[in-house]
Amino acid sequence: MKRKKLYIFIGMVVALFGLNKAFMVFNNPIMTGNEELINHDYISSQKLVENVWNIVKKHYYDPTMNEQDWYRWKHRYDGQIKNDDDAKVAIDTMLASLNDPYSRFMDKEEYNEQNTSINSKICGIGVNIISDAGKIRIINVIDGTPAQNSNLQAGDVILDIDGKETSGLSVSEVANLVRGAENTPVQITILRNSDKLTKKIIRKEIKIKTVKSSVDNRIGYIQINSFIGSTTPNEFLEAAERTKNTDGLVIDLRGNTGGLLPNAIFIANLFIPEGKLVSIVGRNGYKYDIQAQNTDFRINKPVVILVDGGSASASEIFSGAMKDYNRATLVGTKTFGKGMVQKIIPLENETGLNLTVAKYLTPSGTDINKKGINPDIEVQFTEKNLRNKEDVQLQTAKNILSKMISKN
Repeated sequence: MKRKKLYIFIGMVVALFGLNKAFMVFNNPIMTGNEELINHDYISSQKLVENVWNIVKKHYYDPTMNEQDWYRWKHRYDGQIKNDDDAKVAIDTMLASLNDPYSRFMDKEEYNEQNTSINSKICGIGVNIISDAGKIRIINVIDGTPAQNSNLQAGDVILDIDGKETSGLSVSEVANLVRGAENTPVQITILRNSDKLTKKIIRKEIKIKTVKSSVDNRIGYIQINSFIGSTTPNEFLEAAERTKNTDGLVIDLRGNTGGLLPNAIFIANLFIPEGKLVSIVGRNGYKYDIQAQNTDFRINKPVVILVDGGSASASEIFSGAMKDYNRATLVGTKTFGKGMVQKIIPLENETGLNLTVAKYLTPSGTDINKKGINPDIEVQFTEKNLRNKEDVQLQTAKNILSKMISKN
């Protein structure tokens, strides 16, 4: 593998999008990579509202502003904004009128969360959680973390954290309770089957790897947990190196809710040698096609991609391109259907705005927003499979790959 030219290519992608900082928010948008450092200027809360109004008017992808008169908000809160809490309420109300779940204002705490995510590390215990029928459930435990050392397991339900019940709390609220300063304790009560267990765990810095890989009987397995990390391209290259002697690849995007657009483009380009990889359609219909770049390294082996309803945003850019070029077989369930592009705009008072600035189309011109991408082969993952720890989707992918390999 000619790493030097690959790193140069990463630099080309980064330069193309002006990548300075990579921020992740809870709804995991595709990010253009034009994000900047926190704005440390301080202005009045009233002026903050005015600035957001102007930015939305100038940059929001839909110039009709959801078919409303945007000027009705310009002086709506004049003289009423006393502090940044008031500003947040006013801005949230304005943004709600766009009927866009991805455009949102971030206060100082939420914006600082982005800075934590950019470094792909955080201080906590090392679990990923979901809200499952109102219960906060652990879906996986990161290797080598305090959670693993304390024998937390996938499937455990978190009942309370330091005595605070998780019932009624969102995933982000629970995550904030679990996280904290390094070397501080957190007490977690879990439900495992019918047993209640209490664990006292010491928080540590969690260095998150976004890609992991393994080899099973000449079939390589690469899981991309997220496209958010600044190290994701290099991590994928390392995974490709570890699986280079296999005859086929399973790429697992299940639960991957997105991240940085350049990361998805870079990885797609390793499999697709020429042609457009995605089209970005901006305000007033301006369309920009992102083309594959010439590199010395290609992955030519058969590929099966695992997708589900949690595969969104950048995951759909990658899987959509691979499907359009018949470069991979998609297995699993329909993807989420998130085809909008966000830019995170730093604001004064250490706040930020996550604003929808464009939409994307797959190489064939398909708009998947609110529609998703249908897999080539649908395989449902049942509760029984979860209880029995049977990954029927992965096994199906391996069976398909084995048949592909035997024909070659």
